[in-house]
Amino acid sequence: MTESATTAANGAPAAQADPKPCVFIHVNHKQILGAHVGARSLRYFSQHNDKFDVRFIETRDHPFLRAREGQPFLRNGVWRKWRMNDLQSFTPLRFMPPELMGYRGRAVVIDPDVFAVGDVWDLLSRDMGGKAILCRPRNKKNPDINGPLASSVMLLDCAKLAHWRAEEQFGELFTGERDYKQWITLMYEDRATIGLLENSWNDLDVLNRETRLLHTTRRWTQPWKAGLPIDFVPADKFDAFPPLGWLMYLRRKLFGDYAFLGHYRAHPDKNQEDLFFALLRECVEEGTVTEAMIRREMDANHVRKDAPLVLRKAPTLEQVIAALPAAA
Repeated sequence: MTESATTAANGAPAAQADPKPCVFIHVNHKQILGAHVGARSLRYFSQHNDKFDVRFIETRDHPFLRAREGQPFLRNGVWRKWRMNDLQSFTPLRFMPPELMGYRGRAVVIDPDVFAVGDVWDLLSRDMGGKAILCRPRNKKNPDINGPLASSVMLLDCAKLAHWRAEEQFGELFTGERDYKQWITLMYEDRATIGLLENSWNDLDVLNRETRLLHTTRRWTQPWKAGLPIDFVPADKFDAFPPLGWLMYLRRKLFGDYAFLGHYRAHPDKNQEDLFFALLRECVEEGTVTEAMIRREMDANHVRKDAPLVLRKAPTLEQVIAALPAAA
């Protein structure tokens, strides 16, 4: 991606040109189908596809994650075991784009359960007002920039993030120098370097005519998982409701990570299910996803068992977009 240095008229090396802006989707083996659907959505809804790249950052390509398998790390003040097989083992990789871009240029990083319904170039090309990071608050109702922020979608000025060193900082989770929750909610970042995005650029389980990037954050109801056994470890919720936090902690300690969690449920918003499967059909028609791949993901319990049937019945993308409600 990085362009080689040129030579200035005086014979000195000229500054390198910034690499092409890039959208990074960080992902593990469990969410790879969602990542392909997300990539297709970015291309489908953009009128500027020649101006940016789309790249996956996959857990399998970064051995420092697997090297910590089974080791305890600090999350929200509680020690947990690191599991590569957890649904969200990709999250430390959201801090890698500046390094992958050579600490130059613009990048957007998104989760593999984020799907475009607007042109991401409008985000990549916007005025950042001198900030290093643009993102939205994690709390849907409280826009306080001093609180936890949602790092699941970020616009990054990579030159301003030279202090992001994902492998080293991931290691600090295991020494207690860094807390996972504080890290992923950007609580270690200087607030003067962060600006707020409109919620529409990371719409948390909201899909309407104003949505630009839909984020299906309620893992219990992700549209491609309905009916499968739960395979993620819920947050302990110590800060929100301590008794529940201790109950979840004891459940994990006594019975295992996924004990008594049940199964994924159908998504309550049919439009969100329809959007996913309409985009999946686009992937199949384009060839980035094959029917054999869908079958493999079904066999691995990463994709719902009735996926082919739902895919056949899904409306077109044009029909999905036409059916979206106005913003509340």
